[in-house]
Amino acid sequence: MVEVRRAKWMDRFWAWTIDVLLLSILSGMILQVLRIPAISFCGSVILSALVFFYWTVLEGFRGQSFGKMVLNLEVIGSSGESIGFGDAAMESFGKAFLLPLDCLAGWVMLRGEEQRFFNRVSDTIVVYANGNGMGCSIKP
Repeated sequence: MVEVRRAKWMDRFWAWTIDVLLLSILSGMILQVLRIPAISFCGSVILSALVFFYWTVLEGFRGQSFGKMVLNLEVIGSSGESIGFGDAAMESFGKAFLLPLDCLAGWVMLRGEEQRFFNRVSDTIVVYANGNGMGCSIKP
């Protein structure tokens, strides 16, 4: 059985930053084509929907967004199993639409667990990748 470690907040932050930068560029191009101001309510909704879709698809399909691939992180179920699109959608909802509240609730309610609130709700954890995430035991 392979042991895995929960990813630290800073590594998760950098993966998120890579994803948001990538998606900001993409959404900027989309908004420019649609002639929608980037700094507007509509622009914000489009960016949030795009990042939600991006994280749900990539993490539901392979457990990793591009940022997580770069930093060798992956999202798995709390028992070490691969997650599906439903779990990915639930955990992605928090970071796409409610990130400050999601992180704050995780820091306060789940102290020391390196989890956002929506990771707990979706029964997922972010770990350092070491293969396919299957047959592993979780280490804090």
